[in-house]
Amino acid sequence: MGLFRNDPQRVVLESNDVEPRATRAPWSLWADGFGKLSIRAVQILVVVAVLTGIIYAIQYLTLVTIPLTIALILACAFAPVMRWMRRRGVPSLLATVITLLAITILLAGVGWLIVWAVRDQWDELYAQAVDGSQELIAWVQTLPFAPSQDQLDEWLATVIDFITSAQFGSGALRGVNAVVNFVTGFVLMVTILFFFLKDGPQMWEFVLRPFRGANYLRAERIGDKTVGVLGSYMRGTATVALVDAVGILIGLLILNVPLAIPLAVLTFLLAFIPIVGATLAGIIAALVALVANGWVNALLVVGVVVLVNQLEGNFLQPFLMGRSMKLHAFVILVALTIGTVLGGIVGAVLAVPIAAAAWGAVQVWDGTDLPARWARPKHPIAH
Repeated sequence: MGLFRNDPQRVVLESNDVEPRATRAPWSLWADGFGKLSIRAVQILVVVAVLTGIIYAIQYLTLVTIPLTIALILACAFAPVMRWMRRRGVPSLLATVITLLAITILLAGVGWLIVWAVRDQWDELYAQAVDGSQELIAWVQTLPFAPSQDQLDEWLATVIDFITSAQFGSGALRGVNAVVNFVTGFVLMVTILFFFLKDGPQMWEFVLRPFRGANYLRAERIGDKTVGVLGSYMRGTATVALVDAVGILIGLLILNVPLAIPLAVLTFLLAFIPIVGATLAGIIAALVALVANGWVNALLVVGVVVLVNQLEGNFLQPFLMGRSMKLHAFVILVALTIGTVLGGIVGAVLAVPIAAAAWGAVQVWDGTDLPARWARPKHPIAH
């Protein structure tokens, strides 16, 4: 026993086996796999908490955040006009006033057209759409696999409740309080837009003051990309919406569908909501044609809507917005859902350009044409 007790190798083995356990640091528990998972879980909880606070602030301050976002998008859309006038020696204040008046006249003209087209024919448009939906339900009930009347009534009530709910946006338009909020938001939007147009580059440079070196260059790239993406989206969407409205208007006039102008105006407005808007506008136009002119005419209207949407989606939209603006349909639907939940109709309109701007920032994260590392495409392995 004494030999083993005094054996140097035995002492070394005991020291190697016992000593690390005795001197192990308390934080070493976080170094194994379960510890790393715990740290990652805590980080995720912190990120979720921060996002929850941001979403709550956006919902609580919609009177400020929505006019601010609209003003930012409009300023980005008219940024080329401001740069063009400044390059030709127009003073900044005068260029701002001219651009702001042009935007105001444009928005007022669109608003007047909407009111003029819909004011006297909205009741008829609504009645035609309701009659068309009832005829469609009556036809569905003749099918062998048709749902029962109770199921149809329940689905219809659910849709009506959603459309008339505050979540969909109509509840925010009732009462004097809504009018006051609208006027306040509009005045705030015009005021913010004035400063964005006049001093936008200086304001952004002030925001970039804390950044240095590579971080400054990255923030500068993100700012330029955001302005380009939002401006291209706004100009491209407005042009696409106008082309859609004119194309569908011509088709409805040729097919002798009543309420052609209100339907075209409705198409123009709904075109600012990707995927869902064009589909909804086509359904309403088909329902009106169904009641007024019958099944054949309604099918022809559906064909016109599909043709216009295909031409716009495959030719006009890629040409106006470019491939860098292209988002997957799944991403668009998720953005629309989140935007609708947070901001109603306005949120649905603003969700996609915000998502496009965020993806644009990712695309220039590490360089002008170099996306963030996790977003870079993987090169296929040669076989």
